Amino acid sequence: MNLFSMLQEKTAASGPVRVGVIGTGKFGSMFLAQSLTTPGLELTAVADLDPERARAACRNAGWPEELIDATRYPENGIELCGIDEIDVVVEATGAPGPGIAHAVAAIEHGKHVIMVNLEADTIAGPALAARARSADVVYSLAYGDQPALVAELVDWAHASGFDVVAAGKGTKFLPHFPEVNPDTVWPEFGMTPAEGHDVNPYMLTSFTDGTKSAIEMAVVANACDLAVPESGLSYHPCGVDDLAHVLRPREVGGVLERRGVVETLSSMERDGRPVFRDLRWGVYVTFEAPTAFVAQQFKYCHLQTDSTGRFAAMYKPFHIVGLELGISVLSAALRREPTGQSRWFRGDVVAAAKRDLAAGETLDGEGGYTVSGRLMPAELSVASGALPIGLAHNVQLRRPVARGAVVTRDDIAPLPDSLTMQLRRETEALVR
Repeated sequence: MNLFSMLQEKTAASGPVRVGVIGTGKFGSMFLAQSLTTPGLELTAVADLDPERARAACRNAGWPEELIDATRYPENGIELCGIDEIDVVVEATGAPGPGIAHAVAAIEHGKHVIMVNLEADTIAGPALAARARSADVVYSLAYGDQPALVAELVDWAHASGFDVVAAGKGTKFLPHFPEVNPDTVWPEFGMTPAEGHDVNPYMLTSFTDGTKSAIEMAVVANACDLAVPESGLSYHPCGVDDLAHVLRPREVGGVLERRGVVETLSSMERDGRPVFRDLRWGVYVTFEAPTAFVAQQFKYCHLQTDSTGRFAAMYKPFHIVGLELGISVLSAALRREPTGQSRWFRGDVVAAAKRDLAAGETLDGEGGYTVSGRLMPAELSVASGALPIGLAHNVQLRRPVARGAVVTRDDIAPLPDSLTMQLRRETEALVR
């Protein structure tokens, strides 16, 4: 709780914390805006596929022209990672392969990495974190995104002496969502394709069909050493007042198959009615009193519990994405501490067929027409040879896959070796 004072001291003693940003989408642009009002934080360089788009993003974020002109705009992320005048690299591209390459380059150049790119982290986060630790730099999840906020709640619970029962987030979800595609997603957001002409339908689809939730919960499992439901995420309808009642084990009346697990809640009842006091934009942790005495203190503190008084919940109703990212940057640079880090390999996100797929079809990856991401325990994913959703783009099927079935590596043409595949193998070796 002293990051800002540490930043002031550091700035006075040796100058600002210097940051390079790769990717100027929504997350990156929000951070660009907040950098203006964080004295002691300096954006040295901004990289995008198009340098002019990077300049435009800075301008749109409110940067004055003199600051825009004084900032460097390298032609690619690898070049940015080699700039000496950068302490922390923010990877916000959303593309798994480039994200992994950028993280490796930053680590090799002795820079801390803030991995906004959860798609990359799901494929190789534990291996990247291990490489960073070996290089004595920080590899961190991005504060402001839900996984880092969940990790914070889990850490709070453990550090306070509680047993974590479940942790996760809320979202909008209905049973038909896993088969939504870029043509059919628009009504779920209350607009037509014409009205959403400047919105990426693949991104909307990923948020709707369960892929993004699966990715985020895999990251939480891998950062917090939590289990993944073998039957997949339930998306049980639940509001904040019922967290402790619903998110407890089945043997005591809840919906969980076990303790210590990740789970995502829906803000919609199965018939489409809104859940009362939903947690669509927030995160939560449920925990259990270790003794009868502690359960009595829950009551004394007016903590909302289940009917037994043993299970309780803490939650954060909102996350404000890139506007909070400075917490991760400063934590890495000043404390040398991540705001969440994938240290284990407990959860994986695999490609599942949205419809019957024929041999010869080409998979189009996250948010597309052919597959969605499904959360699976990592040991089962590796044992079955399941294809990670992050590797399911522009690959051809060599045999049919039935609707709802998981695509395996035997179903596709062999994947070429690459840095991504190398880091993936390092990650799979961590399965226990």
